[in-house]
Amino acid sequence: MSTSPSEPDARYRYVVVAVLGFAYMLNFVDRQLLSILVEPVKQDLGLSDTQIGMLTGLMFALFYTFFGIPVAMIADRGNRTRLIAAACGIWSIFTALSGLATGFVSLALARIGVGIGEAGCSPPSYSIIADYFPAHKRGRALALYLLGVPAGSFVGAVAGAAIADAYGWRTAFVVIGLVGVLFAPLLLLIVREPVRGRFDAAAPSDAGPPRLMEALSYFWRSPIFIFTGLACGLTSFCSYGLLNWTPAFLSRVQGMSLGQISGYFGVLVAGSMVVAAWIGAMVADKAGARNPIWYALLPGLGMLLVVPFLFGFTMVDDWSLSLLLLVPPTMLTSIYLVPALALLQNRTPPQYRATVSATLLFLLNLLGLGCGPLFVGMVSDRLTPVYGTAGLAMALQWLTPFIILAFLCQAITAWLIRREALQGK
Repeated sequence: MSTSPSEPDARYRYVVVAVLGFAYMLNFVDRQLLSILVEPVKQDLGLSDTQIGMLTGLMFALFYTFFGIPVAMIADRGNRTRLIAAACGIWSIFTALSGLATGFVSLALARIGVGIGEAGCSPPSYSIIADYFPAHKRGRALALYLLGVPAGSFVGAVAGAAIADAYGWRTAFVVIGLVGVLFAPLLLLIVREPVRGRFDAAAPSDAGPPRLMEALSYFWRSPIFIFTGLACGLTSFCSYGLLNWTPAFLSRVQGMSLGQISGYFGVLVAGSMVVAAWIGAMVADKAGARNPIWYALLPGLGMLLVVPFLFGFTMVDDWSLSLLLLVPPTMLTSIYLVPALALLQNRTPPQYRATVSATLLFLLNLLGLGCGPLFVGMVSDRLTPVYGTAGLAMALQWLTPFIILAFLCQAITAWLIRREALQGK
């Protein structure tokens, strides 16, 4: 695309966000589908909660995070649209292959393939969006893209559970995987590669492709970026630990059927995350634009409010009241990402953006997705022999110390931003 920054096609750039957001939705459906179908998969394959925690978290996250940085380097050097389309095809094929698993090892290998493929989705997408929108509109654009998370949660819970309820969990994996395989070439046809750094006046046009260590050091030299990454990682630790185990909690502890979970849980989570994305966009484009400390401090303060609702969610006996109490934690643990991404995109030169974003996602997913579900599963395996089904509820309550740590990291980030501003005066 050769459109100049002064003549952007406003309608088309939102088409780009919508198409990339749909790809992210498929990404999240494929990532979360196993969490929705924990109970039938566990019973069919004879898995423990620790193994489920590894499959929904660590086995996926290790490869997702470690492949994310080299894939982002490719995105910073080459055609980002082709990379995303190829990645979509790869993760979708391995999602379909998950339906053919015969045990822990074969399902783990399929999850590894999904993780490798999904590493090529978000960092290049962030970079493309930054080249279609000026800085003061990136928060809203990123929020629209991130609606793929609630949409994916909704589709995974409703469509995935409905297909599994009617035809079995294996069919759900195969059908949803094939949807992604068919969508990948359409993405390539619709999304045009934008001019890199088109809205950044200081973008060096003759700098050449960045070196890996040069791009990585740009992130690790910044205390603000480091504590932002730690805050995001700890927040996602709590978010993934809670939401990946909520369907199992609702089934095992609250006695909900798979059909009920698909009807209520998907709508609740999707609605909560849509509201969270809107709040995150407001934080990024309004409060954060006026004073950058709010990029970190508002999401951090929100984390403190999670604690009482988390205990209420896990302690009430009625499943409908339990779902109602899940709404605030779902929203408050989802606000952080848009402000964090806006902070990084606005402070990073165009030639580093995909790699810096991948470094953030490395911390976010290795700490959060990799360790959060595994931690809850391991604690549940320890407590269940003593406390029965209440062991899973107690394991979820053990997320509280990590909620406090996430707040502290956000507070330190805000302090660092404030100190930097005072030193610059």
